Amino acid sequence: MILTDFTKALLQIADRRFLRVLLTGVGLTIALLAALTLGVQFLLPDSISLPWIGEIEWLGAVLSGVLLLSMLVGSIFLMVPVASLFTGLFLDQIADAVEQKHYPHLPDSPRASLRVSMAEALRFFGLLVLINLLALVVYLLFTVLGPVLFWAVNGFLLGREYFQLVALRFIPAADALALRRKHGLQIFIAGFLMAVPLSIPLINLLIPVLGVATFTHIFHRLNGSNIPR
Repeated sequence: MILTDFTKALLQIADRRFLRVLLTGVGLTIALLAALTLGVQFLLPDSISLPWIGEIEWLGAVLSGVLLLSMLVGSIFLMVPVASLFTGLFLDQIADAVEQKHYPHLPDSPRASLRVSMAEALRFFGLLVLINLLALVVYLLFTVLGPVLFWAVNGFLLGREYFQLVALRFIPAADALALRRKHGLQIFIAGFLMAVPLSIPLINLLIPVLGVATFTHIFHRLNGSNIPR
């Protein structure tokens, strides 16, 4: 069932609305990483003077290379909260595209204001960053199981948030919570399957879009399209 939902989402990736959000997300992610890299590089000295050795001019270039590599590795962890942020900002565009293609009989969903969407996206972004920082100690202690713990924690959070945001477009919060609890295992598995490719550079850029689309299918399947007109 989940793989069928994901396949439907993947087959729609060429939709112009998917591509618009995807390109926007890629651009914003690259801009964010570039800004962080340039900001830290600006703080690094061009040369360093050491006692008994003198001035070392090439150390700055080495540190810049190490910094760039660190940012690329760090993007694996950064992409999880970034994906959640994009979800909140571009949810309606992707979900609308899915529903118009696969569920044309549904009524139009109400639109949250930009302020509400931004607040919800930033709230979950902060939550993911905080939880991952706290869990980083656990990841380092259990190096072998670290990746699995990373995927499990973020899979739970992403599944919860993706499903809740999609569901709230059509049903009240209490009903969305009840539906999520009823199908908690399935939603966790779907979130876990989204979290794994988020740790793969380049591929992770596709996941925010595919995640929203997949969970749109999951919600309508679990809810049986039982949506009042």
